[in-house]
Amino acid sequence: MPPIPALFTLPVDPKGSIVCTQPSQRVYLLTFDSPPDNRLTPAFCTSFILALNILDRRFPKGTVLTTSAIPKFYSNGLDYESAVKSKTFFPESLYPLWRRLLTYPMPTVALINGHAFAGGLMTAMMHDYRFMNPHRGFLCLNELEFGAPLKPPMSSIFRQKLPNPSTYRTMVLEAKRFNALEALQEGIVDGLGMVPEVLKFVQEVKLVEKAKSGVYGKLKMEMWRETRGYLEDYAGSEKRIKEELEVEKRREGKQEESVVEWEHSKSRNGPKL
Repeated sequence: MPPIPALFTLPVDPKGSIVCTQPSQRVYLLTFDSPPDNRLTPAFCTSFILALNILDRRFPKGTVLTTSAIPKFYSNGLDYESAVKSKTFFPESLYPLWRRLLTYPMPTVALINGHAFAGGLMTAMMHDYRFMNPHRGFLCLNELEFGAPLKPPMSSIFRQKLPNPSTYRTMVLEAKRFNALEALQEGIVDGLGMVPEVLKFVQEVKLVEKAKSGVYGKLKMEMWRETRGYLEDYAGSEKRIKEELEVEKRREGKQEESVVEWEHSKSRNGPKL
C-alpha cells in the first residue's frame, strides 16, 4: 500500500515535525516526531496547537487522531527542569495545548503507540478517547518517583475521566505502570489496537458525524468545567497553591511543637534512678 500523502507538515524545533494525513474520509491523523521522546517543549506545544487550528479552520469537520512516529514513545512528558524554571511554559504553552484538546470542536482520539508517562499521559487524557498499542508501552504517572507535585489540572483530569477512584489512587500514590490490558480494564483507555482498529471504532461510533451540529466543543466545555477552569486561571491556581503551602507550613510548625512538648514532658516525668 503506497504511503498516504500529507495534508500538511509543521516543524518542531530543533529537528522534529508534526505531519497531518487523512487515512479515511474526514479522519485526520496528526503524527508527531520530536526525538528522542516527544517531550512537551514550548516548540512542540506551539506546533501541536497550530496543527489543531489548521484542521479546525481550514478543513471539513471530522475526527482528529494523534500518535507518534517514534515507536517507543507516545510522549515522555515535560522537560521538567526547564518547565519549572520557566514563568511562561505552563500559562503560554502547555495549558493552552491542553485546553485546546479538552474543548476541541471535533472528536479526538489519542493512539498511544508506546510509553506515555506523566505529562504525556495527561495529554492523552485531554483527548475524548484513547486507544493503546497492545504490544508496547506503559502508562504511568511517575511524579512520585521524581518528587514533583501535581498541579490542579494535572490531577483533576484524572478525577473527572477515570471511572474508578481506586485507579486514580494507584496511579498517583503508587506510580504504577499500566500495560495495555490493565489500562483497558481500569478504563484509562477505551480500546486496544493501532490505526486499523481506531478507524473501525471511528466508523462504528460514527465519530466523523458528531461535530456537524456545531455544539461538540461547547458540550465538552461544560463537561470538563473543573479542569478547564484550572487551565484558564493559571495565575489564580498558583496563588491558591502558594497560600495553601504557607498554611501547611504553619500547620507543620504546630505539629513539630506538639512533638517537642511531648518529648519534654516524657523527659520530665520519666523514671528516676
